[in-house]
Amino acid sequence: MTLRFWLFALLLITTLATSCARRNRAKKDTASSTPVEAPRTAEEVRRENARDLASVMTDELQLREDQTLRIRQVLASTVEQVNAAQTKFGTDKTGLTTALRRINASSEAQLKQIMTPEQYKQYQVRKPQIQQKLREQKAGN
Repeated sequence: MTLRFWLFALLLITTLATSCARRNRAKKDTASSTPVEAPRTAEEVRRENARDLASVMTDELQLREDQTLRIRQVLASTVEQVNAAQTKFGTDKTGLTTALRRINASSEAQLKQIMTPEQYKQYQVRKPQIQQKLREQKAGN
């Protein structure tokens, strides 16, 4: 696997883990008369991101309903593994990076099994567009 692939994979996991932090901070900075929501945990945010990512993948790759369900399960499992790794490794960046790479490799292998070869090829090519679409959706919320 190329360094570019690993960096992209790490970016994907990081995006799932932190993409809503800036949006949540921005919401706090703006004064409004809307009721205050109960703060969501980082884990809840990551789970929501996983659901959103599965939805974007469904649209972009034209996945069947059964594929979408299985991909959501894989992404939810990935989120749980990332949460566990962050808890386990804390400030140990080397250990965390190694764990995230292992988690990502496992997730990618599972996604490859779920998708058809053509869908997986499209997924590999369109990852940047899928991530951008997900970021745009998050910014619009």
